[in-house]
Amino acid sequence: MSADTTPTTDQLAGRATTVLARLGVDLDGAERGNVISRSPINGETLAQLAATTAGDVDTALTTASEAFLLWRSVPAPRRGDLVRRLGELLTEHKTDLATLVTLEAGKIESEALGEVQEMIDICDFAVGLSRQLYGRTMPSERPLHRLSETWHPLGVVGVITAFNFPVAVWAWNTAVALVAGDTVVWKPSEITPLTALACTALLDRAIRDSNAPSAIHTLLQGARDVGERLVDDPRVALVSATGSVRMGRAIGPRVAARFGRSLLELGGNNAVIVSEAADLDLAVRGIVFSAAGTAGQRCTSLRRLIVHRSIAEELVARIADAYRQLPIGSPLAAGTLVGPLVHEAAFRAFEEALEKAQSDGGKIVVGGNRVLAESAPQAYYVEPTIVTMPQQTSVVHDETFAPILYVLTYDTLDDAIELNNAVPQGLSSAIFTTDQREAELFMSAAGSDCGIANVNIGTSGAEIGGAFGGEKETGGGRESGSDSWKGYMRRATNTVNYSSELPLAQGVNFS
Repeated sequence: MSADTTPTTDQLAGRATTVLARLGVDLDGAERGNVISRSPINGETLAQLAATTAGDVDTALTTASEAFLLWRSVPAPRRGDLVRRLGELLTEHKTDLATLVTLEAGKIESEALGEVQEMIDICDFAVGLSRQLYGRTMPSERPLHRLSETWHPLGVVGVITAFNFPVAVWAWNTAVALVAGDTVVWKPSEITPLTALACTALLDRAIRDSNAPSAIHTLLQGARDVGERLVDDPRVALVSATGSVRMGRAIGPRVAARFGRSLLELGGNNAVIVSEAADLDLAVRGIVFSAAGTAGQRCTSLRRLIVHRSIAEELVARIADAYRQLPIGSPLAAGTLVGPLVHEAAFRAFEEALEKAQSDGGKIVVGGNRVLAESAPQAYYVEPTIVTMPQQTSVVHDETFAPILYVLTYDTLDDAIELNNAVPQGLSSAIFTTDQREAELFMSAAGSDCGIANVNIGTSGAEIGGAFGGEKETGGGRESGSDSWKGYMRRATNTVNYSSELPLAQGVNFS
């Protein structure tokens, strides 16, 4: 279901300018350049900004390295005060920042607000973390010796983020890195430069309010070449990069070649298993949001539905009926649930995937069409699509960043788990079942091989309290909660001898 409610370019650009002004960014006074912000709502330009030069990158890394020498010695709870202030400002400006997310990334209002809430939540988490950067004390085999570990700030963290979560992923990294005592240099997606300006303005204000060193965070706007400079510069201790598998294949080896650290959050090809013991009402709700939410442009979006053969026909019919009722249109319009794809390239990938799926024997159950093309010729709205597949072919193995749900059937749970695991990516997965044995097996070592394995909930919508990330081609990185903070720090093992003797470990005698 689609509605012709596309705003004009002047309306969108004017709204962006007004919102940015409230956040402390003077867009009218910004230098013009080749970093172009286009709204996926109508495909037209919101603003043009200047790209960061090579000299700017070098200056930023020099000042970030110098600031690190000061920031690392600030007590962690005082570093937490800065992040607390950032959380307060995010709370105060939640609606405005969410509006920018909608304008630049095309998210509907509730999802944009949810993304900003993730930022607020990670600030809360990081403030608590600032008093819990715990090490361990271990028993020493030598008398009157103490064996322990301590955690220290790592250095400059380079953060490279993607368009689909233009603010939350930055906050996941930045809040934790700052509390850990690191400085941050951020290269956002060139698709979403305005949200980056807004986040930086709020953090700059928090830095001033907290009397912290100004250079502990720097924004670098630009294309791939800017990110490559972060990847290759030895002054960047950790590169945290979110994006495609192709991007990760380039970044990982280059950072490793200089013995730096990388934290990679790459592709997802997420599956839900629906058992014959599932609560289908629950399953339908979870599947529809996971597959159609954000127009299928989350790394955790549901792409594969693996359903027991005995209930496949009923379940697919119910999901298809729900799809037909989804309001598609401008994410600024009340009631819209499915907004636009981010740009034309995403639409072309959507078309190509459907053509390949059909050539492989797939059948489109519902969707598959572009809508609103007459009212928004430069924007790309599509119907969320269900395709039944005879088997898991190569197109199903590839991640298409669009609302395509491939349906496969199974006879035994072992078969379903094998299908779940038989793709190169390993981010998110889920099972819907009321059978505890099935649920426990799915979460066991013999079950899902993904970094996220859910029961009776969809693949998307992770909370910040748990570590977020995946295995295999997803990159192995972990961000946000749990003990992900350790990736932003270095560990030292300490042995203290408080005796008057010098016994050696393992009973070695060297007298």
